[in-house]
Amino acid sequence: MSDTTEIRDARISYRKGALDEGQAALDPFVQFAGWLDEALASAGILEPNAMTVASVSSAGRPSARVVLLRGYDERGFVFFTNYESRKGRELDGQPVAALLFFWPQLERQIRIDGRVERLAEPDSDAYFARRPRGHRLSAWASPQSAVVPNRALLETRMLDAEQRFGDGDVPRPPYWGGYRVIADAFEFWQGRRDRVHDRLAYVRDGDTWRRERLAP
Repeated sequence: MSDTTEIRDARISYRKGALDEGQAALDPFVQFAGWLDEALASAGILEPNAMTVASVSSAGRPSARVVLLRGYDERGFVFFTNYESRKGRELDGQPVAALLFFWPQLERQIRIDGRVERLAEPDSDAYFARRPRGHRLSAWASPQSAVVPNRALLETRMLDAEQRFGDGDVPRPPYWGGYRVIADAFEFWQGRRDRVHDRLAYVRDGDTWRRERLAP
């Protein structure tokens, strides 16, 4: 295995902020909302609602990918996907997930752990109807995560979907919809100088949250 100086010695010094108990909200959802608003307002962050979703197979093998957060409230964090995709199968089989938001421009990350449930069908219908038409067609065309012989097959399936629905409505496929991650733990990380980072964790304790500082 090669080991280049560029990788081995690549590092930056974090100096943009701090996070202490006097600044942080008592409610992790309030803290999340404040940080997300700052990320949304930052011109340097391309997709501030992008998050890594980690799931686990029945054999205990983890997998992770980036998806887009499409809504959140005290009930949890919502995203959408094909239920027959790898993540869909894993989330249905082992209904737990970990989320990660990373905003390097702000030197911040947020980790969220929780159990997972499918979104109610009317909610998935409502979101699907808001998607651009091409995105709705591709949900019918793509057998997400399945092995395909080439891109030409996907393009053919897309043409078939366009012909099938014509100028009419494109309904939500029955195998496509939303998931909600019901949070039971948060961690807010703020980069600090000399790697003495700030880490504040929130753990669900009945109907309230317990806040703890973690060593970096």
